[in-house]
Amino acid sequence: MDRLMRGVKQMSIDVDGFDPDELDHSPPSSANDFDASDLPNVLIIANVDDSVFDSAQAKLHFEAVFRNFDPEAEIQYLKNFRRARVTFSTPLLAAQAKIQLHEAEICGKRIKVYFAVTLTTEKSSSPNLQPPKPDKQFLISPPASPPVGWESVPEAQPIINYDLLSAIASLKPGEAHELHPPSASQPGIVVHICKDPEGFNERPVIQQTKRPERPS
Repeated sequence: MDRLMRGVKQMSIDVDGFDPDELDHSPPSSANDFDASDLPNVLIIANVDDSVFDSAQAKLHFEAVFRNFDPEAEIQYLKNFRRARVTFSTPLLAAQAKIQLHEAEICGKRIKVYFAVTLTTEKSSSPNLQPPKPDKQFLISPPASPPVGWESVPEAQPIINYDLLSAIASLKPGEAHELHPPSASQPGIVVHICKDPEGFNERPVIQQTKRPERPS
């Protein structure tokens, strides 16, 4: 992509009164040995003037600029975002339009031209959704049926939080514990252990009652 960008001289042009013959439609000199198949054929046009969405004449003027590069170009408008989406027949035409029209002034606004982000999908012979690869479905212990290429991994040592153990060891029942010492800008935090209320651990005594006599 960088080689293609260097192959064409970047231009900043005013196309409000453009002449189609003035635009360079010839492919860049370095494009002969450049494979543009990995480039997207869709451009996103940002900062589109509001008149393009409201005026039919301005819309025709806007579309003519891009159709001078590709008469088969398809244009979709995103009014809420003040953007347009232009789909070219080939990636090379899209790259040529991007280089020549980026920062160009159309209908009184200087537009920004970007390549659209394309999503790559893996080709599959099945039309159904496939389950994920079982890379992380096996534990460290050997499974009942190890997959091909499975190798045993030594278990890591347990993570010991020595700060937590030290804090627990310093706790003593019945004493106040300072969590944060005081400073010049904030007070200290001290936890005082509350005493159990009187009779908290005493269990109530269940009074034994006499079994009622059976009727004769």
